[in-house]
Amino acid sequence: MKKIIVLGSGMIGSAIAIDLAKDFDVTAADVNKNNFELLKNHSIKVIQADVSKPATVKKIIKDFDLVIGALPSRIGFETLKSIIEAGKNVVDISFFDEDAFQLDYIAKKKKVTAVVDCGVAPGLGNIILGYHNSKMKINSFEGYVGGLPFKRILPFQYKAPFSPKDVIEEYTRPARIVENGSVVIKPALSESELIDFEDVGTLEAFNTDGLRTLLTTMKIPHMKEKTLRYPGHLEIIKTLRESGFFSKEQIEINGMKILPIDFSSNLLFRHWKLEPNEWEFTILQIKISGVEKGKKKEYIYNLFDVFDNKTKTTSMARTTGYTCTSVARLILNGDYFQKGISPPEYIGSDEKCFKKLNQYLKDRNITLKCVEK
Repeated sequence: MKKIIVLGSGMIGSAIAIDLAKDFDVTAADVNKNNFELLKNHSIKVIQADVSKPATVKKIIKDFDLVIGALPSRIGFETLKSIIEAGKNVVDISFFDEDAFQLDYIAKKKKVTAVVDCGVAPGLGNIILGYHNSKMKINSFEGYVGGLPFKRILPFQYKAPFSPKDVIEEYTRPARIVENGSVVIKPALSESELIDFEDVGTLEAFNTDGLRTLLTTMKIPHMKEKTLRYPGHLEIIKTLRESGFFSKEQIEINGMKILPIDFSSNLLFRHWKLEPNEWEFTILQIKISGVEKGKKKEYIYNLFDVFDNKTKTTSMARTTGYTCTSVARLILNGDYFQKGISPPEYIGSDEKCFKKLNQYLKDRNITLKCVEK
C-alpha cells in the first residue's frame, strides 16, 4: 500500500488525511498535537513535529510515496522547496505569496511532480479553465468564490474555515487581473459588485489576487477572480486595513514591539472561528467565454456545497481538501505524471484526468453544474 504524509492537520489537512486513509497508508504531521483530535477515530498515524524547519521536513518525509502540503502561507513555499529537494512528489494547497515556478527547474531536475495551488480557488477553477482552454479559444475568464457561515452575525457576518492570517492575505495582497491582454494591478477589495445567487441570495464580490499561475500559463485577454462575502463585510475590512490593523511593520506599545497583523489576526480569530459543527457553505462560479468550433460559446459552472452533518466536515474542507485528494489519486494511480511545477490548469488540460477528477468529486457529493450558452 502506498504511503502518504500530510503536513498540517488543521481543519482542511485533517479532511485530506481522512479521505486518503480510505485507500492508502496515511500519516499526519503537525506541531500542534491538539489538531490530531480530528483524526483519532481513523486509521491514521501521527507525528508531532515542527514542519516549519526544512531539516525536519526532509527527515520525516523520506519514507513516503507522496507528500501533501496543507500549511499556512507563511511557511508554504519553503516547505514546498524542502519537499522537492528531497525528491518527493507533492500536492500543495498553501496560499503562499511566492512564485511557485521559481522551483520548476529543481523539480524537473529531481524528477518530481509538484502540483501547487490545489484547492477550490485557486485549484478547481483552474482545472475547469485548463480543460476548456484545450478545447476552445477563450476570450474571457471570470471566477467568483466564497466560504461563508449560514448564520450572519454582525459586525463581520463571516467565519474563517482556515487561518485568519491567510484570509487577511486575501484582503491585503494587490490583485492582479488581465485586461485587454495586459496584467493590471489593482488594490485588493476594489471594484465591488453585488451578485445574486440562487442558493444564498445577494453577495458582494471584490478583487483579490486569485489568478496566480494563470497569469503565466494562460494567454487569455480578460481574466479576473473575485472573492464573495455578505454585503457589509467589505466596508468593515477596508476600515481596518486603511487604519493599519493589517500592517506587517512593527509598532511599539509600552516598550513592546508587535506586528499589527499578528495582533489583529489573534483578535479576529475569536470572532471568525467556526463553532463546533456550525453550518457553512462554499460557493463557486466560473464563467468561460470564447469561440469553440467556429461558434461563440459560454460555459457557466456553479458549485454550492454545505457542511456535511454526517461526517462533521466543513464545506471548505470538503471542496478544498477533496480537490487535493482527487489530484493525489491521479498521481498515485499513474494518471498524472508530468514533472516540474504543475499548476492545476495543467491537470485540467488532460481530458482523462479532468473526467476522473470530476467523478472523484461526485463520489463525495461535490457536484459541478454546468450551463452552456
